[in-house]
Amino acid sequence: MSILSGKNILLGITAGIAAYKSAFLVRLFVKSGAHVKVVMTPAAKDFVTPLTLSTLSKNTVYSSLINDDEGDAVWNNHVDLGLWADLFVIAPATANTLSKMANGVCDNLLLATYLSAKCPVYFAPAMDLDMYKHQSTLKSLEVLEGYGNIMIPATRGELASGLFGEGRMAEPEDIVAFIEDNILRNLPLRGKKVLVTAGPTYEAIDPVRFIGNYSSGKMGFEIAKVAANLGAEVTLISGPTFENAEHSLIKIISVVSAQEMYDNVHKFYQDTDIAILSAAVADFRPKHPSSKKIKKNDAGLTIELEKTKDILESLGRLKRHQYLVGFALETDNEIENAKQKLKRKNLNLIVLNSLKDQGAGFQSDTNKVTFIDNKERKTVFELKDKTEVAKDLCNEIIKQIHA
Repeated sequence: MSILSGKNILLGITAGIAAYKSAFLVRLFVKSGAHVKVVMTPAAKDFVTPLTLSTLSKNTVYSSLINDDEGDAVWNNHVDLGLWADLFVIAPATANTLSKMANGVCDNLLLATYLSAKCPVYFAPAMDLDMYKHQSTLKSLEVLEGYGNIMIPATRGELASGLFGEGRMAEPEDIVAFIEDNILRNLPLRGKKVLVTAGPTYEAIDPVRFIGNYSSGKMGFEIAKVAANLGAEVTLISGPTFENAEHSLIKIISVVSAQEMYDNVHKFYQDTDIAILSAAVADFRPKHPSSKKIKKNDAGLTIELEKTKDILESLGRLKRHQYLVGFALETDNEIENAKQKLKRKNLNLIVLNSLKDQGAGFQSDTNKVTFIDNKERKTVFELKDKTEVAKDLCNEIIKQIHA
């Protein structure tokens, strides 16, 4: 999954011959999983049609502050467009539009939206080589970068004039790669290795039966996805689950038993910066699992159990530079039990939830948690979607490691 997946991208198109490439750019953004809207200057419609862009983006294309095509005047809200966007990408950006952006000129919808945008703005210049090197254009580029806008440099190549040189808009694939790399380089977990455990473990009774629990794995998978979207390289070790996490920065290792999870966690822990153990690992397993299916009989069945290895406790003993997070699911005396677990297992942070809270715990899309750190500072959250809980957790970890 691309780092652009789920992002709202507003593509601004100005009146240059390179506008024909914008159709390919829309397609690549959509293919990456982004939501795309297009805003054009009125003259840009002479180079690429709104119908093409609307079809590819699956959204209305905007080009005028007032739309009266249907006979009824409709105001296109540039403020709403600017607030909707996570990224504003202006490609192609002509010398005319660059000059207006640099000087605060606002004579069309695209420029009004630019002046209203609160998100990062990328621009890809496109013009003939003499225009690209003109002092006024160089001044516009300098001013815009001084505003914090991000330039996607033009390349050398054949130009519409027939000349060869600098000023050609970067190719759509290169624009997407540039934006992805720029986002990744500025993410707070960039360069960090994060280990996440998720789901239940199954402890075999015989070849067809097991001891397990109701964990769906959703919490751990959401944590892995949020961490990856923040730039981390994530190793996700999961017990049996129907959850998935398709992301270029997530490596999934599937396990079944507590012992398999123990072995794999220890394999990666030494090189880990942050370990978040959200898996519901079985505390006990059958001491003598049968190699054959146990037959039903009237005499009943007794299964002797033995403790599984405590993964979290073992990591606490091995901890050097790692930031270690554990989970506690309690039914009574929740806060005190969580604090004891925090100290006993040498954690930096523990995430507490209670089966008493409706909507929390296993097989739910929501969770209600409390964070307790190793200084016993407590943060209580309301019931939230597990994706939002994962964001809260990652933000807390980032705050703690940069404190």
